[in-house]
Amino acid sequence: MKTYRIDLYEYFGLKRGEGCEGYLDVYEYGISEEFTQNRIRPAMLVIPGGGYGWCSQRESEPIAMQYVAQGFNSYCLQYSVQENAKYPTPVLEAVMAVLYIKQTAKNTTTNPDKMCGVGFSAGGHLLGMLITAYANKEIRAVLGDQVDSARLDGAIFSYAVILTENTHKGSIQNITGGDSALIPTVDIVNNLNANSTPAFIWTTADDGTVPSESSLELACAYKRLGIPFELHVFEHGRHGLALATEEVNSPAPEVAKWVELSITWLRNRGFNNVDKQ
Repeated sequence: MKTYRIDLYEYFGLKRGEGCEGYLDVYEYGISEEFTQNRIRPAMLVIPGGGYGWCSQRESEPIAMQYVAQGFNSYCLQYSVQENAKYPTPVLEAVMAVLYIKQTAKNTTTNPDKMCGVGFSAGGHLLGMLITAYANKEIRAVLGDQVDSARLDGAIFSYAVILTENTHKGSIQNITGGDSALIPTVDIVNNLNANSTPAFIWTTADDGTVPSESSLELACAYKRLGIPFELHVFEHGRHGLALATEEVNSPAPEVAKWVELSITWLRNRGFNNVDKQ
């Protein structure tokens, strides 16, 4: 296993704003006789939550390790938060993460054509902006036409923040910086289109922080647009369960099944190890 951290601003030759993050923690299978030879692996980009006020560590490395155990190369995004979270900074950092993984894939065991993202709470909201970022003029102004290749093949929305009547106001306040003119831009449901990324969506019915209606509305948008999706609403579970295990201080055995369910969904969509060409 190769583990290292990438400075995304340095890689793309961009100036980092004061106090900004924009780092990618990498967990990749290396080339070894102990592993299956001549194979490449699907990629999982992990985007933790935290209301754009911080990046939850319970929703970072523990998530990555679950997918590594299933044969994925995993990548955890540490994106800018608090006063540095205003759009488009976190979206730019997420796009840079996808581009880095794809552009360096030829030197790794990663399959650039099978890449999924998993986002939690505000990280789910960021994932929603990421899957339509190729159409964002602010991102294209910085990264140019390479943004066209910053597309995912799957998206896992975990109790994601969506703009609804009862939305998590702190997340929206941070991503907009209080600028109401940005609301249409950060409304991920309205920015979906028929070519958007297929999704696996899960939540709990009694989430008291990000209401389950958010995930239901996202699923309804997918249905209206005819985009493939799968939805799971577990009856009980507080917000921020992450893996829903004792190790992340949130044991909820019934909810913990979401990981296995997501793996099945991914396998059915072709996220498997394949021979190099």
